[in-house]
Amino acid sequence: MRSLGTRRVALAAGAATVAVLALGACSAGQVAETALLQAPVSGLSTQSPDGRVQIRNLQVIYSDPEGYPANGDAPIEVGLYNQTTEPVTILISSKPLQNETEGVVSARQIGLSGGSAAASPSANPEPSGGPSGSSAQPGDPNQAGSIPDPSGRPSEPSNAPTSAPAAATLQPARITIPALSSATFLPDDDQKLVAAALSDELKPGNSLSLVFEISGYSQPLEVLAPVAIPLSPASRAPVDSEENE
Repeated sequence: MRSLGTRRVALAAGAATVAVLALGACSAGQVAETALLQAPVSGLSTQSPDGRVQIRNLQVIYSDPEGYPANGDAPIEVGLYNQTTEPVTILISSKPLQNETEGVVSARQIGLSGGSAAASPSANPEPSGGPSGSSAQPGDPNQAGSIPDPSGRPSEPSNAPTSAPAAATLQPARITIPALSSATFLPDDDQKLVAAALSDELKPGNSLSLVFEISGYSQPLEVLAPVAIPLSPASRAPVDSEENE
């Protein structure tokens, strides 16, 4: 015959077991909220002050720890989303900051190189993550809604000596996006958005000064595009076996 204390212990243990089973049943089939979160992107995401154009995952494509040399070229990754029911023309350029800031680099020209493809309509112009779509063809300056070059410089680069071979073949980065459509420039695209003739070396940790001018909006949007973070760590240098001996 069990004592009163023994029976109380047995009842308490049974109640605890039932509570554990109940909690397990409640959580069965549920997915943790953290499992639904997407991995963060290293690029800058912003929009025009009026919300007409959204800029997603803007960044300089990572090359190596040394980055890009001064007067060299650097490819840019970005997704542009037209949230309106009218075509929008975007002109991208670069200029030095009024107050020199360490680590902020400008470019003599922002242009398009390589093949071209039309901007693609998007069923949902509001992007939920990284950019999606195909590369956009530069806008025709004769089209409605196009904007002039804000720098006042000619489209062709000057004859000043430069080590950036792409600058001679770049087209102005004037991009026309149809209504409720998007245009992206990704590392594997045939057509690339390029910053030519960098003012200084551009390496991880630095930023590229860019200016977005949007048709129908008089105030330019000035942003700093970071250098992308590598997806995998850099490989280690080979170890000299003689030094370890």
